[in-house]
Amino acid sequence: MHTVGKSYIIPMYKIVVIPVLLAFVISILAGPVLIALLRRLKALQVERTDGVAAHLVKNGTPTMGGLIFLISAVVTALCFVKDYAGMIPVVFLMLGFGMIGCLDDLLKIVGKKPDGLKPAQKFFCQAVVTAVYAAYLMHYSSELLVMHIPFWGDHMLELGWLAVPLLFFVVLGTVNGVNFTDGVDGLAASVTIMIAVFYLVVSIGEQSGLEPMICAVIGSLLGFLVFNVFPAKIFMGDTGSLALGGFVAGTAYQLQLQLFLPLIGAVYVVEILSVVLQVTYFRKANGKRLFRMTPLHHHFELGGWSETRIVTVFTVATAVCCMIGLLGV
Repeated sequence: MHTVGKSYIIPMYKIVVIPVLLAFVISILAGPVLIALLRRLKALQVERTDGVAAHLVKNGTPTMGGLIFLISAVVTALCFVKDYAGMIPVVFLMLGFGMIGCLDDLLKIVGKKPDGLKPAQKFFCQAVVTAVYAAYLMHYSSELLVMHIPFWGDHMLELGWLAVPLLFFVVLGTVNGVNFTDGVDGLAASVTIMIAVFYLVVSIGEQSGLEPMICAVIGSLLGFLVFNVFPAKIFMGDTGSLALGGFVAGTAYQLQLQLFLPLIGAVYVVEILSVVLQVTYFRKANGKRLFRMTPLHHHFELGGWSETRIVTVFTVATAVCCMIGLLGV
């Protein structure tokens, strides 16, 4: 019994504890350097005057902080990629979407374009990255298009060719859901950490080999939160939110947990759904609003909730959803 326990603990130590600590340290060290660099480059947040009034004090806070955890997570993952090649597709999605977000942020800040990439341009770039990922799955890992059915034992769902359009819907929906969730100090990072922990538990149980990548993201986000919790010293920007969306969607596919995303990512779903409902209701009701402001976290802000309370409630809700999700795996 002692021998079995020892042989199990050592690998877990190598692929769980070390990646978390390494990524955390890299984030902690990179944070002050990037914050100072972004200030010198004048990569600073400009808050909308028609947004939440309390956010106007955040003007001048460095943005593009997603580079902190993106660099940290990728560097850490690459230290393990030789023995865990299954992480490569997730790294690709995280980097691909992160680069799109970085371009969007640069156009807003350096290019002096308030809206960054035009919606059509952003959608096209996201679709290209998703198409490359879809082509990879179809040619090299088509079994990952088969999905676990929640709460139904080992039953799997196979959709045939319909799995491809579903992949586009899931990946693009997840990426933009995370993007909408970013808007309150520490919110997107905290919610994503809960989902990453869920992935880690499943990955260990299935021995998927994704543990170093997942732990790299957990460690890098914990380090990033040191600078991003209220009051934030830096914002992640689209660089970070799109990268996290790529991680969440990619890991779900690598673990065949696509159908679990509406549950474990309920906060993402509610955030993006609130925007859709607001726009639809506004058009149908002659300018009346369903919510005070969207995405949903702003509705609660205008209702008197502090940013800290919003992050706490949304993170706890995600943790509960993830625990329910574990029952369904």
